[in-house]
Amino acid sequence: MKLRQFAFIATLLTAASIAGSGVRPQLPEVDGRPAGAVDVVGLNGLHDIEFGDTEDELTRRGILRTDVDACGPSLAGHDTTSPIFVDDRLVLLWLGDATRTPEGVTAGSPVNEVWGRYPSARELEAPQGTHRFDGLLARRGDRAYLFLHDGRTVRKIIVGYAEWAERLFEEGHSPC
Repeated sequence: MKLRQFAFIATLLTAASIAGSGVRPQLPEVDGRPAGAVDVVGLNGLHDIEFGDTEDELTRRGILRTDVDACGPSLAGHDTTSPIFVDDRLVLLWLGDATRTPEGVTAGSPVNEVWGRYPSARELEAPQGTHRFDGLLARRGDRAYLFLHDGRTVRKIIVGYAEWAERLFEEGHSPC
């Protein structure tokens, strides 16, 4: 009996090994990164975009696009991330679902995970009677992550200058 079980398990493992080997299909690349790659945004920005960059500079580098049908300018290669400019300078990024912090927090992460990764985060309560999310502001110097959440799950992440993240939260604006 044990010999049959061993043979059966060995056969399954061999089949799984064969199925998992071979050439992997190549995904198309966007900006030198495979399609479907997850962006990591730090407190300085994305790998090719920094807070404080000007609209003209990003346009000249081919990163800022105004020719797409969106609610504002978009970022080439970062289609779900919305830039927010003040006085021609990039001050915030409103992150898409395929973007994470260096600590691994994404839209959909449990709020407890945010507390674990950012223990000094400050709670921000949305005004009563509004349909806005509460927030957790994880600040480091003049930069911050703003995690908008429903009490259990992160719904949106905004990153950039802390002053502008707090102002956006207080005024209740969206990127559009």
